[in-house]
Amino acid sequence: MSGRVLVVGDVMTDVIVIPDGPIIKGSDRRASVRSRPGGSGANQAVWLGAMDADVWFAARVGAADRSMYENYFRGRGVMPMLAGDSEQPSGVLVTLVDPDGERSFLTDRGANLNLCAADLNESLLDGVSLVMVSGYSLFAPGPRAAVLGLLARAKARGVAIAIDPASTGFLTDIGPRQFLDWTAGADWIFANAEEAELLTGAAGLEDQVRALGTCFANVIVKRGRLGAVLGGSDGIRLDLPAPSVIMRDSTGAGDAFAAGFIAAFLDGQDEAAAMKAGIAAGARAVQVIGGQPQEDGGPTAPAG
Repeated sequence: MSGRVLVVGDVMTDVIVIPDGPIIKGSDRRASVRSRPGGSGANQAVWLGAMDADVWFAARVGAADRSMYENYFRGRGVMPMLAGDSEQPSGVLVTLVDPDGERSFLTDRGANLNLCAADLNESLLDGVSLVMVSGYSLFAPGPRAAVLGLLARAKARGVAIAIDPASTGFLTDIGPRQFLDWTAGADWIFANAEEAELLTGAAGLEDQVRALGTCFANVIVKRGRLGAVLGGSDGIRLDLPAPSVIMRDSTGAGDAFAAGFIAAFLDGQDEAAAMKAGIAAGARAVQVIGGQPQEDGGPTAPAG
């Protein structure tokens, strides 16, 4: 299978805050504060572009930012299909990075909340082999209706569908069963370990994969430092480790994994090779600050 990937998801301005130490309530703490383009869907698209995939990205941004974002994505190898919103500004995500590299988020989705059917017309599916949807696009009624309509048309055309659940917080808000009802029948799900447990209610990895396999043809569970597994309703069929690297920031690691896997798989590589490509991309992502690859490829940290 080869061809274009259509990514549907959020565009955010990521404000990344790295305190020098624990935050002191009611007082100051020195910190590094940086701002750069982000958002789960945008991250996936840019990582795919870095891997020379043919990738289009559909999203909604503030009208004042549309030209800037279009130029940015084109410069990162992505064809932007962006709608401009005259009412809401572009989304903003504040990321607080802990000393161990883990992070917490504060989210204002802004213009992403107004994604609508007109932004996702059927012509976007022309020449597309796979549609990748970030779960963030399903957590508000308007964008959800637009995305589910596009997925129904993709399924009718025989276009493969991949889902990234995106957030345990939002999954908890809307309910795991509801999310599965919306997305069941997709060809792929890329869940992290916490999302897999929340969606299935199962503690064991094998049970999680089997349970998700009743809704999705192929299940990938991303396990961070432990690597990733791939399987389906019959259980785990592939379990691969991750390399040991120094983690600076885990933001976007799951997006990088999904992009690495999809780029390799659509290029004709088998599941094992695609899994290795996904794991390698995720390992690369955690070694740099932010959710997207650095334009110079980013520094390589020594193995730990």
